[in-house]
Amino acid sequence: MSRVIMQPLTLAEIDRELAARTAQFDAITATLLELDRHPGLTLLRRFPPTGLTERRWTPIRAELDLMWQDFARLKAILDSVRTVRGTRSRLDADARTQLTRLLYGRPHEASRTPIPLGQRSLTGPGEQVLFVGLADTVDRMRATFPRIAAFLDEVGAVNDRVMSGLAPLQGRLDRAGVVTPELRDTGEAIAELLRRSATDPLALTRPEIDARLADIDARLDRAADLLAELTSITANWDAAVAATLDRLTVLAETEMRAERARAEAERKIRTGTLPVPGAAHKTLDAELTALADTPGAAAALLELRRRIATASAAAAAAAELAQGLLDRRAELRGRLDAYRAKATRLGLGADDELAAGRRSATELLSHRPCDLAAVTRAVADYQQLIAEKSGRRS
Repeated sequence: MSRVIMQPLTLAEIDRELAARTAQFDAITATLLELDRHPGLTLLRRFPPTGLTERRWTPIRAELDLMWQDFARLKAILDSVRTVRGTRSRLDADARTQLTRLLYGRPHEASRTPIPLGQRSLTGPGEQVLFVGLADTVDRMRATFPRIAAFLDEVGAVNDRVMSGLAPLQGRLDRAGVVTPELRDTGEAIAELLRRSATDPLALTRPEIDARLADIDARLDRAADLLAELTSITANWDAAVAATLDRLTVLAETEMRAERARAEAERKIRTGTLPVPGAAHKTLDAELTALADTPGAAAALLELRRRIATASAAAAAAAELAQGLLDRRAELRGRLDAYRAKATRLGLGADDELAAGRRSATELLSHRPCDLAAVTRAVADYQQLIAEKSGRRS
């Protein structure tokens, strides 16, 4: 809207221009106030941005600061115009000239920049002064505003998507009314997504947001059975305690079986140190006794059941390992007997070489503890020898 003024404006022209600029300034004021309340800007002010959002926000923030500086310059120029104009019905030429310069020129000093000594002339100025006016200031604000608004809209849209997606999930979590490790992890997943959307929303893509929301929803679905179990425990406390005691009984029996298998395996078989099942049932039984008189401790009882299950699995694994070694020894003994019977059927029962091989395997099996690897090789050698002799005989 720049205009070269060759002569002072008339009073009517001054009043029309002042009215137009005032209306323009009022519109700019309303827009900037709305921008200042933008949810995206509120988020950025409340949570200092990081990552990608911070990198993109830095130049936008500088433009926003400049926007408000330009707003202050517009106000200062218009205030000067109103002061000079006053309420007089007539203005002399000097006043109209001054008003014309204020309205169409660049009367406002925006900045002063020192000029390096090497760039000055001997009699030239020591600093460069930037003057601005209404027209160029409004033009700059018009050019800057869309970038600022688009950025804040983008930030706000991500946060809105996250918040609207999390609201029902948070409601489900709140209605659970109890705290379990699974629900605690779900709460942390919600909190982590909230932190990301607050501090670095632009790093969250729509697919990632949807995937995270779906994961949290799935976690809550999985927790539904857990919540139902907790409700059932609370409603049937005595029965739940009794059922837990039954699980402890099974654990104790499993630990005893594992210990017997371990002791027998270490006595009969040469092996490394086998897992010692221990007596976890005693500690857990004491905890159950303490919980039995606390009907409201459903979550604690459920956690105790988990620990019982973990201890039971460990004891069962220890028993299986030890029993597996014993079973392997019994299997090798059975195979040796089967091969001996086969040799007899083939008419090789009196063969001295086969008899020596059988005695070697039998002797290895009788050792306490016996070397399963050596027995395995001896039985395999005996089998191979039978195969070779039966083949030659045929």
